[in-house]
Amino acid sequence: MSAPNRSYDPVGVAALEPQAVGEAVGQALAAIEAARDLTELKDVRRDHTGDKSALSLANREIGALPPAAKAEAGKRMGEARRSVNEALERREGDLAVERDLRVLREETIDVSMPTDRGHTGGRHPLTTMMERMSEVFLLMGYEIAEGPEAEAEWFNFDALNIGPDHPARTMQDTFFVDSAESGVVLRTQTSPIQMRALLERPLPVYVVAPGRVYRTDELDATHTPVFHQIEGLAVDEGITMAHLKGTLDHLATMMFGEGISTRLRPSYFPFTEPSAEIDVLCFLCRGESVGNLGSPCRTCGSEGWIEWGGCGMVNPRVLEAAGIDPDVYSGFAFGMGVERTLMFRHGVTDMRDMVEGDVRFTRAFGIEV
Repeated sequence: MSAPNRSYDPVGVAALEPQAVGEAVGQALAAIEAARDLTELKDVRRDHTGDKSALSLANREIGALPPAAKAEAGKRMGEARRSVNEALERREGDLAVERDLRVLREETIDVSMPTDRGHTGGRHPLTTMMERMSEVFLLMGYEIAEGPEAEAEWFNFDALNIGPDHPARTMQDTFFVDSAESGVVLRTQTSPIQMRALLERPLPVYVVAPGRVYRTDELDATHTPVFHQIEGLAVDEGITMAHLKGTLDHLATMMFGEGISTRLRPSYFPFTEPSAEIDVLCFLCRGESVGNLGSPCRTCGSEGWIEWGGCGMVNPRVLEAAGIDPDVYSGFAFGMGVERTLMFRHGVTDMRDMVEGDVRFTRAFGIEV
């Protein structure tokens, strides 16, 4: 029996000859260098290193060689394919740099050039301010309460201890939906929401009620017939004026910065007893302008304090109207205008700017979230 013919060189392995391999490498390197961009280089990579490329087809022929010739042919093909792949990587890096430089050059924006682009719309500053104030109370565990703007007269007045003869119930201050006898008004405050909360929610109740309200005021720099309020209500066992004062101080700090506090001045509101006006320490002079003739403050008129809103302990009659025993539960309530808070916080001097829709005013607030 004859031994295997180990010196037999099959037909069809001419592609593994050094000259053929060198020509394939030369063609690949030339094509790589000629590629003008990454897209062309991708095609070159496919043509010269893909499964049907000359080098790949030649590499497959190694298995047809006698064992003595495989090592040399394998080394030759390995060096050839490595040199092509290295050239591809270098060229790809160069073309990527050229692409990035071209993009930077072509897409450069001259920020000094005038533009006629239309400005995108922004959220109204009053909306932003109401949400900002509401978030302060949400973080304290309060809930947001809502109610209708066309409100029953009982919720708007009677339940809040505002009797039939109270001046606020005349048509001079109140918008009636139909007539004075209709019993339906455009709410003059967000306090009706608080009464609805007491009737609908289990005790204890901690709610904040932001919203739009209506009064028959003339539009001027400090008044508008449609404005916004935010009111807070806390009813629980053991609620005191100290809790009210601490809550207001925290709100003032969050709205106007550290070091701002509030003070309470005795006042009268039918739905609270005792009642007080809320003053906030002037956020500009911090009270240092009081008695200082050399450095007056236009914001507070050198009084050191600015009126912000009203507050007090919930009147027992209001609790009884909601079916709550005032001997067991007590509570506090407060309210302030959102427009007034916006004026304090951002130095707005004319309330008409907030309602006229002039983008020159609202644009400055459009970036707020």
